[in-house]
Amino acid sequence: MLRLYDVEHGVLKETSSAPAEVNVYVSPDERERRRLIDGFKVDEHTLMSSLDPDELSRLEFEPDHAAIIFKRPCNQTITDGDDAHLEFKVASVGAFLYSDKLIAIQSEDMPIYPGVKPINREFSLREVLLRMLFRTITHFLEHLRAINMMVDAIEREINRSFENRHLISLFALEKSLVYYLNAINSNDALLLKMRNNAAKIGFTSEELEMLDDIIIENNQCGRQAQIYTNILAGMMDARASIVSNNLNVLMKTLTMITICLQVPTMVVSIFSMNVKMPISFDSPFSFWFVMSLSVLALMLFMTVWRWRKW
Repeated sequence: MLRLYDVEHGVLKETSSAPAEVNVYVSPDERERRRLIDGFKVDEHTLMSSLDPDELSRLEFEPDHAAIIFKRPCNQTITDGDDAHLEFKVASVGAFLYSDKLIAIQSEDMPIYPGVKPINREFSLREVLLRMLFRTITHFLEHLRAINMMVDAIEREINRSFENRHLISLFALEKSLVYYLNAINSNDALLLKMRNNAAKIGFTSEELEMLDDIIIENNQCGRQAQIYTNILAGMMDARASIVSNNLNVLMKTLTMITICLQVPTMVVSIFSMNVKMPISFDSPFSFWFVMSLSVLALMLFMTVWRWRKW
């Protein structure tokens, strides 16, 4: 699928007429791939790297364009099964910067551009690329905040539950954080390489300042992801112990209830045996006597339980 955009008065607007300044290919089919390779001279390996979620971020220079592969977060995915949980994954995006056009290639239909407010100065395709990278960083930060909120919610559930699905959800979030941290670090290497090759790409002084700001934001995003990862990894054993302790508390409660039921049952069973008793109860209050004796035995047991602090 192909989406076309033009830069009009400092604003990126979708258009249906070709040629356009910004072309966004979403999961291109074979015909679109051949057009990119034959018509726009996109390297086939670089094209496939743009659709590979395991590809690392990188910058390459071709005779007529610069090829940039960067990482961005995917939409959250629900994994169905016996234990459903949320996963946050990472995808690759390819950006090919020409002198008169910008081509973006991605595997999923995701918004890659945040929208631009009108500005007075000339708006270049290089700035469109930088804003795409900045949008990626803000998208990572949004997902990191969502993951942190989900971890807090799961912690509250773990404090009063012993189900394994809560731990499985934490493991999935920990795995997502590792992928995010690796993607952010990969983007950091890409941004530094772009900074070192700013003259070759053709960045102006204002665009270079924007790139420096993006590098700072990405570094802060990486540190935040590292903090979340360390906290979650360091507390996994403690949370597993909490689940085990909750199970022990529940088993203790069930054991206490069972014993409390057995004590009066034993007293009543003694007087219900079909044998001759040492004493006989012909009084109409015999039933209440047996019941009182059962309650007394239960109270004695509870007193001993508390005294021994079982």
